[in-house]
Amino acid sequence: MTKPVKSVPKFKTEAQERRFWEAAGRDSTQYLDWSKAQRAVFPNLKPTTKTISLRLPSHLLDAIKSAANSRDVPYQSLIKVWLQERVDRD
Repeated sequence: MTKPVKSVPKFKTEAQERRFWEAAGRDSTQYLDWSKAQRAVFPNLKPTTKTISLRLPSHLLDAIKSAANSRDVPYQSLIKVWLQERVDRD
């Protein structure tokens, strides 16, 4: 790949930088040599979670809590595991 022609400008804010890179027709290969790019690893990054409200019939919640108790895990964690397994399967 050829050497980038332009240098990346300095930005005062993240918003300015975002607008710069989102500009129509902006080609990052004019600024960056992607042949030298390396995969980034963020081992301590945790996925963002969002709180939801979920109404369940009492008998279903009791069954989930019982299943979680027999596995010695919190019932909310078991629900997340089951949901993830189902999403992966579908």
